[in-house]
Order: sequence, then C-alpha cells, then structure tokens
Amino acid sequence: MIKTIIFDFGDVFVNLDKPATLRELEKYEVKELSEQLEKLNQLYEKGLISSSEFIKKYQQNFPKLQQENFINSWNAILVDFPEYRYQFIKKLANEKNYQLILLSNTNEIHIDWIKEKVPFFDNFKACFDAFYLSHEINFRKPDTAIYKFVLEKHQLKSENCLFIDDTAANTEAAAKLGIHTWNLEPTREDVIDLFTAKKELF
Repeated sequence: MIKTIIFDFGDVFVNLDKPATLRELEKYEVKELSEQLEKLNQLYEKGLISSSEFIKKYQQNFPKLQQENFINSWNAILVDFPEYRYQFIKKLANEKNYQLILLSNTNEIHIDWIKEKVPFFDNFKACFDAFYLSHEINFRKPDTAIYKFVLEKHQLKSENCLFIDDTAANTEAAAKLGIHTWNLEPTREDVIDLFTAKKELF
C-alpha cells in the first residue's frame, strides 16, 4: 500500500528543454562539455561549490563567456511550470491521504530562476511534507545514498513508497531499494494522470 509519494521536479512539474543549455552555450564557443565540466556540474548540483566558483570555472575554460550570458544559457533548460500541475499537488496535499516529498537534482541558479518566474512557487513548496533539493542536502540522484537519506529520515518502508522521475537511471536506482517507481515520459505522460497511470498501486 502506497503511503508516501516522492516526486521529481524537472519534467514532472517544470517543463524542461534539456538540450537548450548547450545549444545556447555554443554561441559562446562552448562546443561540448568535457568530462571535467560534467564532474563540475555534478559538484555544483550537490552544493559542494558555490555559484560564483561554478561560474568562474566555466569562464576559465571559456574566456569569452560573460557571467550574464552563462546564467541565461544555464537557465535555458527551464521552460515553464504549468499552473494546473500545482493545482494537482495542492488538491493532493489538501486530501492528506499520502505523505508528499519532493526530491530533485537541482542547483542554486536554477532554483533562483524558479523563485523569480513562478509566482506560486512558495505555495507549491508548502504542499510537501518535505522538499529536498540536491544542492541543499549534498546528495544527487541516482546515487543510492540520496534514497537511503529520505527513507531513513522519514522512517519509511520502501514498499510503501512510490517515486516518480523522468530519468530511467533515477527510477532504476530507487527500484533496487524496493521502492515502487514511475519512470514518467514527459512527451506522452503527465503527473496529473498519476492515479490512472499507476492505478495498480492505489
């Protein structure tokens, strides 16, 4: 029986254009992200370096990259947050049938954009019993530690949890711990259809 629903944020609530950042960075002669920069991105996502350090590292690699241009390119992945999805989670929260947790790989620059552009963000956040962003808790998906952190902190049994994420690696990692999962495909599925898509669990 599902008692706790754990939601991802990007491409579950917020629409993403994942290739957009690199597409924008190409304007500033950033043709590809090296393995070193991919590792840097992960460090930043875990909150292990500051935003200013993060931007400086990119500028060291690409001298033509101005801070404003980088931030705009970095945020290009974020498209919009349809309000009907907020209304869905608000209704779910008001019904109080499930413990609701958000578990997202995100970073300070992205969440600052969300706070600025999404007028109902604070109300959305208030719908959850816990709201975990990778850069604030120093864990990221699909590392096993992030799921264990949530299970242990809330004394959850994995078989009573459903985890919803658009990235297969993330749901696969959770499933290995016995957590029920929905690997949501954002081009053809929507989180508001949860109770139809996973009706066998409810």
